[in-house]
Amino acid sequence: MSRILIISTLESRYQNLQTVCTFIGDECVVQPIDQAEEFLRSASGIGAIILAGDEFQNAHSFVKLFPGLPFIVINDQHQLQQQLVNVVGELEEPVTYPILTRLLHRCQEYIKHKPGTESQLRDAKFQNLVGKSKEIQEIRRMIQQVAPTDANVLVLGESGTGKEVIASNVHYLSNRKSGPFIPVNCGAIPGELLESELFGHEKGAFTGAVSSRKGRFELAQGGTLFLDEIGDMPLQMQVKLLRVLQERTYERVGGTKPIECDVRIIAATHRNLESMISSGDFREDLYYRLNVFPIENPSLRERKEDIPLLLQEIISRFEVREGKSVKFTEEALNSLMEHKWAGNVRELSNLVERMVILCPNQVVNVQDLPPKYQHVEFAEYQPEYPDELLEREALNSLFGDFDDDSDDSSDVEEQFNVESSGSEGMALSIPEPGSITLPEEGMNLKDYLSNLEIDMITKALDQHDWVVARTAEFLGMRRTTLVEKMRKYNISK
Repeated sequence: MSRILIISTLESRYQNLQTVCTFIGDECVVQPIDQAEEFLRSASGIGAIILAGDEFQNAHSFVKLFPGLPFIVINDQHQLQQQLVNVVGELEEPVTYPILTRLLHRCQEYIKHKPGTESQLRDAKFQNLVGKSKEIQEIRRMIQQVAPTDANVLVLGESGTGKEVIASNVHYLSNRKSGPFIPVNCGAIPGELLESELFGHEKGAFTGAVSSRKGRFELAQGGTLFLDEIGDMPLQMQVKLLRVLQERTYERVGGTKPIECDVRIIAATHRNLESMISSGDFREDLYYRLNVFPIENPSLRERKEDIPLLLQEIISRFEVREGKSVKFTEEALNSLMEHKWAGNVRELSNLVERMVILCPNQVVNVQDLPPKYQHVEFAEYQPEYPDELLEREALNSLFGDFDDDSDDSSDVEEQFNVESSGSEGMALSIPEPGSITLPEEGMNLKDYLSNLEIDMITKALDQHDWVVARTAEFLGMRRTTLVEKMRKYNISK
């Protein structure tokens, strides 16, 4: 704990307080009342102030001068405690160890959660640890506390939560940041090869060992070794790892020379190691060696408020890497925040990649998301178009494909005035201009032209015994175009 300042001029009082504080193991500083203000303005590292309020006529004004510091008052100063929130408690004489330690803990909490301490977390250069939720803020605080030490760290959490991100931040904020950070996925390496991967091997140690090879422990010398999915490590390897953690030495496979191990271990798993210990699948002694400083990585559904920031970060990476981006509407964000995210941040990243492919540089709304991510009500926008545009498109659909193989823009009438050369042939022609009588009640031009097209195609197919290639040649269109129209209108024999 930081230093404790005792403000009192009564010798018997502050000597008693010093005795108790010394017993606790905290450093004490004593200042008389008339010098206390000047001392506090220049001092640093003060974590608690014990104030003899009954000796101090202007105690209320004095406490108000230092709102960032926690005060403990002595002897019937209940009114002062009620009036000022930075007075965390009241001591009664004679001072006892249990009560003083409880109040000192309150002072500690007052300093820890004081407004402005979060800025110290922001000043640290965290890498890819995105979010503003209280869960991620707690993760940052824990990383800052453990990083300067050499304590083993065990990162727990579901798959896809970013356990390696936490491990790399512990390394890059530690005194080993200039050394290597070597990750190893214990579940991805067969058990019979894991020993050689971790500790290396000598030439001729086994069949195929044509030369000596360094292991991951040796490569991580002076740095950090990240053992991902430690719960998948075979039991025989757990024994060997435990020995390295205890003895701080190891040998290569096939070697006899001990190698000093100057490596910090960070392990991670999505498994419940305690239940694995009960079932005999994980060694209890190894668990306690690794679990010196556990960090529980929350799932994405436990910090949904971080999803907009995570999306922004992931989209920025795609924009840099592939030159493509995507945007999400407010409704789409709300829908994503209602999802359960079984795959956590990895699932979110995969969704963004899919949206970048499907909707590059576009705005994504709820209806554009895959159905499993649609969790909110939405009104789908159905655009309407002017009649002139619809009629033009209907005409283009009817006549536009007949000149696909022709480079010249011949008359539509010439394209349709085609007679077959066979004796059983028939003539297809479009009516002469002015010969059509329109009904008084009006008509649907699009439906009329579609029916006309269906009728012409059906008659041409009948005439050519439903041989598509001959019919397409007769109609002056590509075979593939005729097949598409038959599929579109559901024309079959």
